[in-house]
Amino acid sequence: MLGLGSNLGDRRAHLQAAVDALGQHGVRVLRSSHTYDTEPVGLILDQPEFLNACVEIETEQGPEELLDSCKAVEGEVGRAAGGPRHGPRVIDVDLLLLGGLEYSSPRLRLPHEQVSTRRFVLVPLLELEPDLRLPGGELLADSLAALGGAQQVTVAGPPLAI
Repeated sequence: MLGLGSNLGDRRAHLQAAVDALGQHGVRVLRSSHTYDTEPVGLILDQPEFLNACVEIETEQGPEELLDSCKAVEGEVGRAAGGPRHGPRVIDVDLLLLGGLEYSSPRLRLPHEQVSTRRFVLVPLLELEPDLRLPGGELLADSLAALGGAQQVTVAGPPLAI
């Protein structure tokens, strides 16, 4: 599963461009959640709202190669290297889960470290797979319920085209 986000320019067009570009990198997008308007979280809160979605993928790539593909897609869609952590961005393509794989390297951790603490990730993920569990068995619906009312997430539009 990948998480997509954008808060600059034509946000939906950027998400769609990322979905379209993934196929050129050996990543088949099977389906998309709806898109969601979400408030910024993290280190920089004074920035435009994000448009987020999650996509279910299929690939033969391992975690590091898939991360490289995600980074290449970000560059192709217009994300400049660098910039402040959690700052405004044209596109963000995050590797959230890769089946039931647990993986850790200096560049990547699977499942994504914040997958169970971010409403803007959990809502679209659970739309795609309501009974989704982390490799250790944690039910992500329970993680979402534990967040209470924090982090505003509202449906913005239909799923991205596959």
